[in-house]
Amino acid sequence: MLKEDCTSELKVHLAKSLPLPSSVNRPRIDLIVFVVNLHSKYSLQNTEESLRHVDASFFLGKVCFLATGAGRESHCSIHRHTVVKLAHTYQSPLLYCDLEVEGFQATMAQRLVRMLQMCAGHVPGVSALNLLSLLRSSEGPSLEDM
Repeated sequence: MLKEDCTSELKVHLAKSLPLPSSVNRPRIDLIVFVVNLHSKYSLQNTEESLRHVDASFFLGKVCFLATGAGRESHCSIHRHTVVKLAHTYQSPLLYCDLEVEGFQATMAQRLVRMLQMCAGHVPGVSALNLLSLLRSSEGPSLEDM
């Protein structure tokens, strides 16, 4: 993400779980991306535990889920439907990406930077709520339809 051309200053903070230590001096948080490795039940459990520490206002377009490892479904220990339900529960977008493929890494980085710019208010006329509704309208069938 840091390699992407961005007109504003981009800071990325990586954390294995939430809450973040209170001693950390950090800038405003504009987007939280929960990465769920479909090959690790611990990854899903860690995400579910971390979600409890996120203020409800962030779920108004400033949280998304990124599921990795979907390309090798035979190795998955978490079914895709589980992650779909999680994203639906928190009314947040779900993206899929195989982070082991370099071309996919670059594409996902571009997409996340663009989402971040929108969530941070750097795209005129687009807010995090607009982004959320745009991503919802481009999704497939609802969870109830599945």
